[in-house]
Amino acid sequence: MKFSSATITTLLLSAFSLITAHAAELESTTPVAAKTNGEKWWNGNCERIDADIKKMEGNIDVAFVGDSITARWRGSESWTKHWGAYRSVNMGIGGDQTQHVLWRLQNGDLEGYKAKLFVVMIGTNNMWAKDADPANAAAGVKAVIDLIQAKQPQAKILLMSLLPVGEKPNPGRDKRQAVNELIAKFAGGSVEYVDIWAKYLQPDGTISKDDMHDFLHLAPKGYDIWADSISAKVKDIVGAK
Repeated sequence: MKFSSATITTLLLSAFSLITAHAAELESTTPVAAKTNGEKWWNGNCERIDADIKKMEGNIDVAFVGDSITARWRGSESWTKHWGAYRSVNMGIGGDQTQHVLWRLQNGDLEGYKAKLFVVMIGTNNMWAKDADPANAAAGVKAVIDLIQAKQPQAKILLMSLLPVGEKPNPGRDKRQAVNELIAKFAGGSVEYVDIWAKYLQPDGTISKDDMHDFLHLAPKGYDIWADSISAKVKDIVGAK
């Protein structure tokens, strides 16, 4: 059988596309230490999380896992108001993608304690590139969930939707909503999916600065929205405090 040069070119391009897609998925699911804002800065945040875990003396009510959206909650009035009564730990680091969270979870963040509940919101930073594939980000989220279940089988997991970004509707929102459609399918057993996407949108599709001061990170009111969306579930799992 003979192939024309055009056919060979098409086959080679198809193979390259498959390899590229597979490589992107591997990147999202392969644990790797991050250098966000500098390696020293990132390692310092890892040490901060390790210290917070140690303070819990082996028992954690609720651990929040994520990126800067999670990290910036720590130490705020909203955090104290909603989670101060719990044995709570904030495992968020700014800039983290799924593979960075995986590295942290494989290197100490799931050791030395038993948790009742994990609240997971991760993946938005995997979607900044123009060619980012929602399926790859979703694969990374699944890897995070699988690892938590393997190392903390007694714990429940609240898997949060990604949040909308940008003041007005834009392609970045569309990609993140596509991730949400995929990760919603991970619900079942110890995992409950919690979709809070629409809570941050005004009737005209815009985002208010009262909720997201930069249309990405949450303002105090935005954190209250998140907390109010899960507080009853946390009480059911952990117990009222």
